[in-house]
Amino acid sequence: MYEIIANPQEYQIDHLINGTDNANIELTSEERDNWAKEIVQFSERLAGFAQKADMFSSLLASEEKISATPASLKTLKIQLFMINDALNSALGIADMVESDMIKAPQET
Repeated sequence: MYEIIANPQEYQIDHLINGTDNANIELTSEERDNWAKEIVQFSERLAGFAQKADMFSSLLASEEKISATPASLKTLKIQLFMINDALNSALGIADMVESDMIKAPQET
């Protein structure tokens, strides 16, 4: 059995705890299926992003002529920095979530 120990304060969303109970509940199979489907959707979006990144990288590394204005290059660079920041944040959160899903001690 696993336990999710995610503390909302560590995720800077502590306002979520207002009005919630602190007692552990066991997730139903329906709830687990719904959460699993949401995570699959995240994964599919990431796979789609990876495909786009591969396409952009291939285009830039190709022999195709590419022209741009200095402003469009600056815009592209800013957008890539924003994507990188978002990915770094997402990976940091995913690491926290992973560490907050712990194997619960077995009851004897």
